[in-house]
Amino acid sequence: MPAVMMKTKDIHISDYNYPLPDERIAKFPLAERDSSKLLLYRHGTLGETRFSELPSLLPQGELMVFNNTRVIQARLHFRKPTGALIEIFLLEPFAPADYEQMFQQTHRCQWLCLVGNQKKWKEGALTIEHGSLSVTATRLGEHGTSQLIAFEWSGGASFSEVIDTLGELPIPPYLNRQTQESDKTTYQTVYSKIKGSVAAPTAGLHFTQRVLEGLDARGIEREEVTLHVGAGTFKPVKSDTIGQHAMHTEYVAVRRHTIERLLAHGGRAIAVGTTSVRTLESLYYMGLKVLRHPDLREEELHVSQWEPYETSDDSISATDALQALLLWLDRRELTTLHSSTQIIIAPGYEYKVVKMLVTNFHQPQSTLLLLVSAFVKGDWRSIYDYALGHDFRFLSYGDSSLLIP
Repeated sequence: MPAVMMKTKDIHISDYNYPLPDERIAKFPLAERDSSKLLLYRHGTLGETRFSELPSLLPQGELMVFNNTRVIQARLHFRKPTGALIEIFLLEPFAPADYEQMFQQTHRCQWLCLVGNQKKWKEGALTIEHGSLSVTATRLGEHGTSQLIAFEWSGGASFSEVIDTLGELPIPPYLNRQTQESDKTTYQTVYSKIKGSVAAPTAGLHFTQRVLEGLDARGIEREEVTLHVGAGTFKPVKSDTIGQHAMHTEYVAVRRHTIERLLAHGGRAIAVGTTSVRTLESLYYMGLKVLRHPDLREEELHVSQWEPYETSDDSISATDALQALLLWLDRRELTTLHSSTQIIIAPGYEYKVVKMLVTNFHQPQSTLLLLVSAFVKGDWRSIYDYALGHDFRFLSYGDSSLLIP
């Protein structure tokens, strides 16, 4: 086992704890998204401003990458004849590579789900009705830690329309409140497009049309990737050391054009949010695979949890890896790369693509906090101490930071 990997696996999650009183967790967003506070960490120095000032803080002509995923109304509530309420939480399609096709189904589809109050649902199908729409759910069995559920309905509506009608938008459990009508708007980024997430890429929640136009005026190029955020983003690290923690898999889609733009910028970019980070850094390791095995199938590009620590090669630059990926797409006449990543980014990881990061403040003892620590070379505590001491709001609806190592 490489020494770096061993050192990373031995990290104690208890070293990434900090006090987070409930009153510091933002339960609702500000009325004006871009009036939120922005912590500026630049080469170790700390300061603060408003998010609306972000464009002026970035060098002209850079490339900024956003995650354009859209949160789905993933919570479905079924009531048994006995009165017992069963919640079915959609995680991902059973054929996960093609979310779009699954949302277009008009009669039947299968999803991997979490089931709440499962002990009350021993057998039989559950039905939920709304007007002329009637949906039946049948449990097909366990699939890892989730349940495989078949949904059937009539009337010709797409599954996308079904969940828009019957589902509830899932908000983070740590908000400790019910979903409200306003969340349907405020828990989506203004540029969200591709349905599939069960949690928002929250760094993007601060952007407004005004800020996006400010970036354009600054000559900052904008590109989008898609990573569908899974419920695993809230999965706590329960093991003492990181080596015992199993990361969740998330599905990504990156257009050929985006890879071209990355190459035009020397293989480097500013990432908006940790999901964009995971996507961009995974591209490097997908390119590395292709350099070594040019005939890999799309699903074989999957980046496993510890792969970066096992296969990293300092002699191969980000541009080398991205160029290989571009040629791989061209040989297959593909305009979009569809794959998945389980990457864990923790201290010991060397960033290949991301040069600056816009991100919110994350939960104590979380893999997202490890990702931030790796980015700022271990200096995360000074950032969080500053935020706690200067009245910043935390987590999904909280304030954000611009990190420039």
